[in-house]
Amino acid sequence: MFDLEGYGPTIFGGAIVTIELAVLSLLMALVLGLLGALGKLSSNRLAKGVATFYTTLIRGVPDLVWMMLLYFGGQIAINQIFDFLYYEFGIDYYPQFNEFVSGVITIGLIFGAYMSETFRGAFMAVDRGQIEAGKAYGMSNWMVFRRIMFPQMMRHAIPGIANNWQVLLKTTALVSVIGLADMVRLATEAAKSTGEPFKFFLPVAVVYLAIAALSDFTFRQLNIKFSAGVVKG
Repeated sequence: MFDLEGYGPTIFGGAIVTIELAVLSLLMALVLGLLGALGKLSSNRLAKGVATFYTTLIRGVPDLVWMMLLYFGGQIAINQIFDFLYYEFGIDYYPQFNEFVSGVITIGLIFGAYMSETFRGAFMAVDRGQIEAGKAYGMSNWMVFRRIMFPQMMRHAIPGIANNWQVLLKTTALVSVIGLADMVRLATEAAKSTGEPFKFFLPVAVVYLAIAALSDFTFRQLNIKFSAGVVKG
């Protein structure tokens, strides 16, 4: 049933690659988003300027353009940097900017910009009175952030994070254009070989739908956790 004329195991192996790509991209996006939000809310003009430039630049260019630019241009840039290090310091090392790494970096950068706005809005929704109360009790800035701001920020951010994750998950299909053997690319090759696109793309759609459904359940549980003690109504 799942053999798909011999292509099934390969395509579902590509599904594992897709999941790995999505999860690593999400982790990168969350880190960049948090840093970007803190930068945009900072009173430091340099930090605010860098964060604003980052989110404006990334969101203003199509995702596919970034994918192609970073994949084809990224290796050239890395080679030039390590050429300089070799000639100046004798460092003979040339890392490979492969399809998987390029996909993670590109998707992470793109959704880091969107996460920045999600986190920024969530931070602004936190009651400032509670922050001032924490400081009045003698809490350090880090303790205020860890015990007051972050938990309450997450309660407001979870819906936005969930929405960005669902879009990020579908964006992983773009890596097929740069040659990564994810399930979309493998299904495309199988469909071209057999002339039966529905046989291969329908299972791919089902896999994406299953991941999305599981993700929706997970984020609902996280929302319940971070909303503990909050009266709704």
